Amino acid sequence: MVDGRLGRPRLRPGPCVRSEAFPEPLGVQLQRSIPPAMASNCIVLNDDEQGYDLNLFCIPKHYAADLERVYIPHGLIMDRTERLARDIMRDMGGHHIVALCVLKGGYKFFADLLDYIKALNRNSDKSIPMTVDFIRLKSYCNDQSTGDIKVIGGDDLSTLTGKNVLIVEDIIDTGKTMKTLLAMLQGYNPKMVKVASLLVKRTPRSVGYRPDFVGFEVPDKFVVGYALDYNEYFRDLNGQWRMTPKAFRDLAERKYMFTQHKKRKRFAFCRIHFAFLCHLYYVTSSFGI
Repeated sequence: MVDGRLGRPRLRPGPCVRSEAFPEPLGVQLQRSIPPAMASNCIVLNDDEQGYDLNLFCIPKHYAADLERVYIPHGLIMDRTERLARDIMRDMGGHHIVALCVLKGGYKFFADLLDYIKALNRNSDKSIPMTVDFIRLKSYCNDQSTGDIKVIGGDDLSTLTGKNVLIVEDIIDTGKTMKTLLAMLQGYNPKMVKVASLLVKRTPRSVGYRPDFVGFEVPDKFVVGYALDYNEYFRDLNGQWRMTPKAFRDLAERKYMFTQHKKRKRFAFCRIHFAFLCHLYYVTSSFGI
């Protein structure tokens, strides 16, 4: 068909075909992979999501040999966090909010999320008071959740009574840790308790718990960065990264050697202490003391 005014073929609308040189954007790929029931809740990363090549990003030199791929870029995390802040204010913004940060891994997400919430407080007609508190839960050894949960801090949480409590966590793995924390907080009779987590893992070990606000749903793979660590390394990275298999082995071995060194020092101290006590007993017995 020819357009008579311009003397050129008239293009008919048809299906858009993308070549390998121009793949679909990540957002389009993610949207195609999200079930309708979950599309408005979080961003879902498929099991075969490979992330991005390291050469496309700036990497600290001391981590260059330990990282394999960039899994979630920092900019995408920040954009998603901004939207979560708006959702939180919509659902919880009618009463005083106590934001409870789960340390250590949640501190960067917590800080960025609160910055966006404070910006909404400043720039809208609806403004509410907000206070912060911190708690630490220990449940990981190397890259595995142990199931044994140790609560550190949170001795004085009586201020939560009658308040809207927002728990901010870095990642929900099995869900056991968060269920333990929620059960503990119920003893303080808060008005409302909601949980915001940057990541939620799809794992067969899950107890079925799902937080109220979720940034990303990810496969059962270990990621580091943005305050998530492996044996206390990688917290200082921006974005979410995947480690090389060699880094897993090296850092696990390094922690093992450090632990063994501490045990040897403790054993040596005990031997010296025991020898001193024996010598003291011999001296006192010799002089009849």
